[in-house]
Amino acid sequence: MTNINATLARAPAVNLDKGPVVFVGLAFVLGTLAIGQAISPRQALLFLIGGLLGMTLYHASFGFTGGWRRFVVERRGRALRAQMLMIAVAAVVFIPLLAMGSVNGLALAGAFAPVGVSVLVGAALFGLGMQLGGGCGSGTLFTVGGGSSRMLVTLIFFVVGAVIGTAHLPWWLALPALPEINLGRTLGVAGAIAVTLAGLAAVAAATMLVERRVHGSLEQIKPAPRQGLSRVLHGPWPLFGAGILLAALNIATLLTAGHPWSVTFGFGLWGAKIVQATGVPIETWTFWTWPGPAKALGSSVLADVTSVMNFGIILGAALAAGLAGKFAPKTHVPFASFLAAAIGGVLMGYGARLSFGCNIGALFSGIASGSVHGWLWFASAFVGSLGGVALRPVFGLDGFNSK
Repeated sequence: MTNINATLARAPAVNLDKGPVVFVGLAFVLGTLAIGQAISPRQALLFLIGGLLGMTLYHASFGFTGGWRRFVVERRGRALRAQMLMIAVAAVVFIPLLAMGSVNGLALAGAFAPVGVSVLVGAALFGLGMQLGGGCGSGTLFTVGGGSSRMLVTLIFFVVGAVIGTAHLPWWLALPALPEINLGRTLGVAGAIAVTLAGLAAVAAATMLVERRVHGSLEQIKPAPRQGLSRVLHGPWPLFGAGILLAALNIATLLTAGHPWSVTFGFGLWGAKIVQATGVPIETWTFWTWPGPAKALGSSVLADVTSVMNFGIILGAALAAGLAGKFAPKTHVPFASFLAAAIGGVLMGYGARLSFGCNIGALFSGIASGSVHGWLWFASAFVGSLGGVALRPVFGLDGFNSK
């Protein structure tokens, strides 16, 4: 108790980055009003949910890339266990809701996709790319919001890869695949929840077994330097608590948008609109003639749920960084690091389009929905991540600060 008190007594004072806090705060107010007026109050609410997601991701440093790499290199699995808990909490709510089909007149659709070569290859490319790019789908957004110029490079090339992926996806979908496998429909609600929780528990147990064999015990959580309201505002937030909050926010997304949280469709849409503005008839590409993409391409970007939530995530992370006194953009990016970010971004964008999402849309929302493709995505992306970890030294990358 004495050591904890001493730690808290030495808690560093927080110097707010007042400029970013004021600017982002105004952006949230004006953005919410503008989206509510131009589109709908529901869309404005999704923008705010995105903001809460961004704050949570930043304050807890909740990312997949660094957590997976830390398990591979150091055999520490706390981040992976937090991810499994997050998915488990969402699954317990998602699967019954999706079985109902609608809530208060709002039709609900899960993150389901075919189980085939496209997912297998796309997820592996994504896993490789996220270790070179330095962040996953959500990690790229919240680190950009926190002021990382290197991750801005990753995001730009993420958009490029996503657009290329839309050009090639019809070819990939012609390769062998099983149809969507919905565990809720196949096993019933209770069976789907049981199987999903058992799979997640098995992954968590495996990380604990490996960690204990290598280190003798599980990693001890250090006391937070701040408590109470100060910790809520300035961070850091507990990893497992953040996982539960992210699950709750994904549930809120499902109940507000009618579908779970996703990230990468917005990247492809942004790129497609830019390409279209240059005169390229991207609207004639097969992918962009499908009803959903065609509607998004022909509408304001503010009408796209994924895009609006992505904007919210970036702003929410920026606000959190300002509150933590850590908003400090760095403009210098060494060439090798720039090259890795560019390659990683393209691989993630392309891979996400092939595999129907990233660590959020395919892994988190997919498994929580009871979709088997989410499990295939997880396994394939982890294998690809191993290759990315091995390649990092080639580009002079080290450390565990990726999200």
